Formats: sequence, structure tokens, C-alpha cells
Amino acid sequence: MKSLKSVLGLIFILALANPLCSEASSEKNPLAPVKTDNPRATMRSFYTAMESYHQGLEENDPQLEAKITDAIRCLDTSTLAALTRSTEAVDAAIYLKEVLDRVIVLNYSLIPDDSEQDFWRLKDTEISTRRITEGDRSGEHLITSATVERAGEFFKKVEDLPYLKGAGQGAGYKEPLLQRMLPTWSTDTFAEIAYWQWIGLFFSLLLGLVVRLFARLIGNLIHAFTKKTATQWDDILIESQIGPVSLLVASLIWLSALQILKFEGFVMTVLSGMTQIVLVSSMIWVAYRLADVLAQYLKDVASRTENTLDDQIVKLISRTLKIFIVIMGVMLGAQNLGIDVFSLLAGLGIGGLAIALAAKDSLSNFFGSIMIMVDRPFQVGQWIKVGNIDGTVEDVGFRSTKIRTFYNSLVSIPNAEVANSDIDNMGLREYRRVKTTLGVAYDTPAEKMEAFLEGIKNIIKANPNTRKDYFHVVFNDFGPSSL
Repeated sequence: MKSLKSVLGLIFILALANPLCSEASSEKNPLAPVKTDNPRATMRSFYTAMESYHQGLEENDPQLEAKITDAIRCLDTSTLAALTRSTEAVDAAIYLKEVLDRVIVLNYSLIPDDSEQDFWRLKDTEISTRRITEGDRSGEHLITSATVERAGEFFKKVEDLPYLKGAGQGAGYKEPLLQRMLPTWSTDTFAEIAYWQWIGLFFSLLLGLVVRLFARLIGNLIHAFTKKTATQWDDILIESQIGPVSLLVASLIWLSALQILKFEGFVMTVLSGMTQIVLVSSMIWVAYRLADVLAQYLKDVASRTENTLDDQIVKLISRTLKIFIVIMGVMLGAQNLGIDVFSLLAGLGIGGLAIALAAKDSLSNFFGSIMIMVDRPFQVGQWIKVGNIDGTVEDVGFRSTKIRTFYNSLVSIPNAEVANSDIDNMGLREYRRVKTTLGVAYDTPAEKMEAFLEGIKNIIKANPNTRKDYFHVVFNDFGPSSL
């Protein structure tokens, strides 16, 4: 009996010493990750989160409504377009919950809990999960991207079925107000697209073109106003942006229309892809034109300096910036189309190493051009000697320096070679050396020879274009027939 009392007393003391234990065990950690370790855990996490979301809708509880984010964590959304991914993922989660409650009462004991199982499909459906094998979610089991993309299609097939007894009551799905107001005939389909969607697509295209035209008119009005100002840079800036900005506005109209028209599946993928290509292209166009304006400004600044190499620096900056804009724009566009660009770049492996080795010379020439710009051993227009090449510098580019020789050919020397060579800049000479050898008869006496040398020195001193502090006039050799 004493032993039992001692044990109870010890338990009581431990409970007092750690009062947070009861709270921690009774209240779920809000930072706990969504369970996606196996197909059973994934389906349970998804269904539980969607039940909470539905309850939140009925009780107007924002915290419960936010549980839909947990459900989305159970979906493979990697193939959805980045710009519309969040909206499409929400729709897919709602559709899937509506489908499940109409076709099956989930029995979790029949869903495998094997974390090594690569693929699992819900009985008599095309709803499935797959184990992710790469990326930051590697090892998790997610509802497949194919299921996510076809969720709307599945819902259309079962939307007239009642909820099953023992299942949930859907996800609070309500047909959009626009669709409820449409006449019956407009819901019929042609080429798997409803008539009302065809009509909406036509008017959205028309609206985008009208908005683009309106944006151009506004741009032209602003441009007319800026022409009256004292500065010219506002004119150049506005004029450069009229075309690309008007296309950007139109593409945003078209992208918004796709969400309103509720296209799904393959049709949505194609239309969304085309719209995003236009959107990203217009963004690249905007940035490219801004780079032109910046280059023009830097060119004007460089033209005020005596150093002609500044003009080459401006060219280099302009070219680099434009290449950077195009590359980043293409990467952004690919990412928005669902292509994991960074994983693709990281996965190049040996191919990436081969590309890097192949680009070694190009990189060394690029850094050579930077060293030339920083060190400034010569300017465009100056006469230089690099190795056995002798001529006037015409251009300094990314890869090479172009020199016009005195027999009028154009020689391109890699910048890495120029940067590592001894450069003799003849254009920086303060004086040009003239060396002339004169022959005097052997029978000339020494006195006359000295007088002859003094006479030449006096000629040099009297000439206004010669250097007076450093010249040599000397007798230095016995030639075969003269002194």
C-alpha cells in the first residue's frame, strides 16, 4: 500500500513539475505538417481538411475555412500554371470533395498505408495518388496532377448524383452566379466547350483588343503632352512603352477572362498557356524597351566625355542587360507554364558540366572585356600594337576587340588574349620619334663633321613642332661608303 502511495505521489509531483504536458497532449500543434506519408494518410488529411473547410463555410469561421490550404497541400499542383495555380488548386480541391461524397464512403482501412507504394487508385475511379520522387516534396504521397487537372471533368459527370449516406455533404459548392443566370441552351456544348463559353471567349478577345486600342490612345495623348515639356527623356520613355504596355493590359484582361469563363482540363491548359505566353512576352517587351531608354541615356552621358571607351562600356551594359532580360523572361514564362526551370537546371548534371566547359573560352573573353573596360589601356580610335597586330581600334565587344590594320583589313582578337598581352598604345604618345640616317663622305674632316652635327641640332631647335629637351644628333657608325 505504501508502495502504491509513493508511485501516485511521484506521478503527482511530475505533473506539477511539467504543467504544460496536459496542454500539449490535448491540443494539436498548429505547426504540425500535413500527413502525406502514404496513400491512407494523404486521403485522410485531404478529406478531414475539406470537412473542416465545409464546416467553416456553414459557420462563417475563417479559421476553419483556411483548412482548405491543408487540403491543397495533399495535391500535386506542379503542372498548373503558376499565375493561376492558387485559384485552380482551390477549385480542384472543392470538386474532388464533391465527387468523393457522391461516389464513395471512404474506408481508410482499405487504403494502403505503405510509404513505399508508388501508385494507388481509389476503387472504381480515376482518382489516384503517387509517391513524389524528386524535388523538395520527395517521398510524399500526393493526389496526382492528372487527378487535379481533371477534377472539374469528374464533377460534371457526377454533379446530378445525391450525396451518399454516411459520406460528407460536399464542400459547399455553388454554381457561379453567371452560370445560374444563363439560359438553358447556352449550357449545351460544342467541341467540349459550352456555347456561353464560346460567346464569352469571343467577347473577351474583343474586349482585350478594344482595351489595348484605348491604352494606345491614352499613351499617345500622354506623349503629346510630354512633347511640350522641356526635357526629352519623358518623350522617349512614353513613346517606348505605348506598344508593350497596351499589350500587357490586354493580356491581363484575357487572363482574368479565363478565370471568369471557368474553362477546364485540356482547353484551360491550352488557353492559359497561350495567354501567359502573350503576357510574359509583353513583360519582356516592356523591360527590353526600358533597357533601350537606359542605354540611350548612358550613351548621351558618355558622349560628353573625351574617353571613347565609355561608349563601348555603354554598348556592353546595354547588350548584357538585354540578354539578361530575355533569359529571365523565358525562364519566368517556362516556370509559369508549369516547367520546373530550377530543378531542370540543377538536373543537367554532366550535360551542364559539358556546357560549362564549352563556354569556358566565352566566359574568359567576357571577363577579358570587363578588364579592358576597367583598366582602359586604350580607347576606340587609338593606334595600338597587340602582339604582331598593328592598327586602329574600331570596337570592343563581348568576345573580341576589332582592329583596323594599315592595309585596311579588320582583325578580331579575343579579349582574353588582349587582356593578357603587352599592349603598345601608340595613340598615347606625346611625340613621335623620327630616326634619320645621313651619310657623309669619308674625306670629311672632323671639324666639318662637328659643324654639320651642330647645324642639324639648330634646325631641330628652330622647328616649332619638335621636342627641344630630348633629342640626339650623333656620329655613330662607319658605313660601307660613308660616315
